[in-house]
Formats: sequence, C-alpha cells, structure tokens
Amino acid sequence: ELRHRASPWQRNLGYPLAMLGLLALTGISVLIVCFHVLELLLDDAAMPRGIQDASLGQVSFSIFGSFGAALQVVLIFYLMLSSVVGFYSSPLFTRLLPERQDTPLTKIIGNCVSLLVLSSALPVFSRTLGITRFDLLGDFGRFNWLGNFYIVFLYNMGFAGLTTLCLVKRVSWAVQAELIHAFGEEG
Repeated sequence: ELRHRASPWQRNLGYPLAMLGLLALTGISVLIVCFHVLELLLDDAAMPRGIQDASLGQVSFSIFGSFGAALQVVLIFYLMLSSVVGFYSSPLFTRLLPERQDTPLTKIIGNCVSLLVLSSALPVFSRTLGITRFDLLGDFGRFNWLGNFYIVFLYNMGFAGLTTLCLVKRVSWAVQAELIHAFGEEG
C-alpha cells in the first residue's frame, strides 16, 4: 500500500538509489572484513587489542585519512541500524516491537535493555571485524578473547560468509522473481 501511494520519483529513483546504497555499504563492509582476514593471516598487529600510546588527533585511525574515517563512521552507523533491524526481525524478538500508543511499560523496559546491549556491543563488534581501530573511551581492546586468533578469525570469516550468502540470496531471489514476473506477463 505504501508503494502504491509513493510518487513516481520515489518509486523510480528513490527506492533504487536506496537499494544501491545498501548494497554498496554491505559490499564495502564485506570487503573491509575480507581485507582484515588477510591482515590477520599475515600480521599479528591486526588483532583487535587496545591501542596503547596513540592519542586522539595525533595518529590517523584510517589508512585513507579523512575519507577513510568518514567511511568508518558511515559503516558503523550502517552496522548499528542493520543490527537493530535484524534484532527486531528475528522471530524471537518480533513481539518486543513497540506499538504506537499501546506499549506497556515492561515492553518499553525490554526495548531499552535490548538497545543498550546492542549499543554496548557495537564498539567490540566493529573492532573485531576490523572496521575501525578506534577504542572510544571504554578501551574495549582489553578483553582477553580479543587476543585469541582463532576466535577473531572465525568471527570475521563467519561475518563475511554469512553476509555474502544473505546478499547473494536476497539479490538473486529478487532478480529471479522479476524475471519470472517479466516472462510470465509476456507468455
């Protein structure tokens, strides 16, 4: 119903641009994680441990300078939003979604706790995937398991593999459905 009420500009330009943006952000994050996996295999310094002597503003946290730092920020926001969407899309937590002007206090508290846990895990998540080396103020690099090569390597491989699988599945199913729809109308 919302698609039918959308303007032709929105349908023909807005939605495809948004889809291309999401595909680009997903592809960039998978490429960064694959690059991080290669770094892990070649260099021990790629492990997501805390940065000891680097103070903010003196050392660049990206090899691409300001553009790379801006890209890291965009990717972290994208990962945050996709984590929240994925969380509320999972069958276990769909009942936790708030309803407009009809949300009980226990559900509000549950949403606050869930969002707090997701936002607290985001810095460790982005450091483990190699998207950023910035430590924020929590020094999240001091977790002992972040020094374990096998855990970090499997975490990165799992993210890259599952994200690529989801991306291929979604895109190929959408293309397949459009082809069936196009050939179904002609025949």
